[in-house]
Amino acid sequence: MFLKPFEINRKSLVADIVANDYRTADVFRKHGIGYCCGGKWPMDMACEMNGVDIDALHSELESVVRLKTVSNQLDFNDFETNFIINYIINVHHQYIKKTLGGTKQLLSEFVNEHIEKFPYLSEVQEQFENFEKKIFPSMKQEEEVVFPYIRHIDHAYKHKEQYAALLIRTMKKPVEDSLYKGNDAITTIILKIRKLTNSYTPPEKVCVSHKVVLAKLKELDNDLMHHFYLEQSILYPRAIAIEKEVLSF
Repeated sequence: MFLKPFEINRKSLVADIVANDYRTADVFRKHGIGYCCGGKWPMDMACEMNGVDIDALHSELESVVRLKTVSNQLDFNDFETNFIINYIINVHHQYIKKTLGGTKQLLSEFVNEHIEKFPYLSEVQEQFENFEKKIFPSMKQEEEVVFPYIRHIDHAYKHKEQYAALLIRTMKKPVEDSLYKGNDAITTIILKIRKLTNSYTPPEKVCVSHKVVLAKLKELDNDLMHHFYLEQSILYPRAIAIEKEVLSF
């Protein structure tokens, strides 16, 4: 389920393909091919039954299972401030914007069908909705207020521009006073989901859909933790240090 290396065989059962890599579930859903109880068909037969071009489907599956990793040897502390901001926006913010709606729909459909057997799912769904309510305003504030502010003070610091001190006093330190608190509130929600799902561990003998939902939530968790690491451990401390330096000009 968690990114096992395997070859996508057109004669493999759809359910087995998803069981090997949960990311393929999105592709099958996109084409209207069931992968849980209805996934006991070979992929080529499922494509024929649903009128799906198997070559196109196979290509999409190969694309989503391709591993895309960032080397642990890279130290984000060495990167320019603008690069880190652009990375957060184009990688982490885009991930949330692109995937959250689909994950929400997947979770909602699964909860509706399995709530009686797994009552804990209702609280998982509630916490997920709380997360959605907080994450988008947080990203909007970052993109429209905080990140432009950090870009300005970083530029002013590098060029020893005197106006930056006035900008800092006017903004009243949006980084230190609001962003940490916002991230902490969102992290608290993720920790609750982690606890409710036993760190996204599927119960014994559950269906493929159950495993896919938990894997998608774990993927979200992993992405968010790196997102917040870049902000709280690198970008914001750097911005706060720059503020202090600029105020001393």
